[in-house]
Amino acid sequence: MIKQYVLLLLSGLLLLAGCSTTDSAEAEVAATRTTMVTTGDLTMLSQSSKAFSWHPTMFAVHASDEVDNEVVIKHMQAAITQAMQAKGYHLAKSHETPSVLVGFGLALESEMSDKEILKKAGLVAGLSTAGVDDEYEKGSVLVALFSPYNPVPVWRVLAQGFTDLDNSPLQREQRFERLLSTMLQSVPAV
Repeated sequence: MIKQYVLLLLSGLLLLAGCSTTDSAEAEVAATRTTMVTTGDLTMLSQSSKAFSWHPTMFAVHASDEVDNEVVIKHMQAAITQAMQAKGYHLAKSHETPSVLVGFGLALESEMSDKEILKKAGLVAGLSTAGVDDEYEKGSVLVALFSPYNPVPVWRVLAQGFTDLDNSPLQREQRFERLLSTMLQSVPAV
């Protein structure tokens, strides 16, 4: 049950309702959109930037107590690794110094408001919940890239969407992987 809930949470973040109408058909169409905001400079990534590693402290999950944070973190890492590998990067081995550190976070609106996200992440996508059925909950996903020598992120992307409780676990996983791939689309290939 917990595993299914986590999968619901993760994959549903692709879905977004940005319209303010209460018509359910329009809300369903709007729920397939994604809102993202990006900031930073990716010029630190060059052709020699091939190895990445996880930021030592930035891997936060702000969700209900029913969610297994470790499962969410592992799924986030797997999806980010897949997206980075598709661009030619690899996860740094123990003897290798990474050229970029990747941090991430995930939050449900019931656990973290947009105001709190803005304060902590410096970004907010501004997704409105007006006209959205109670079966959906707004979620936010943040990915940040760091230079290994600087504690301040050099690049960040924040996506907001709504959980979709009707999709199968496989559909939810695939949608979440597509979301992270889209979020990391502007990261240059090596």
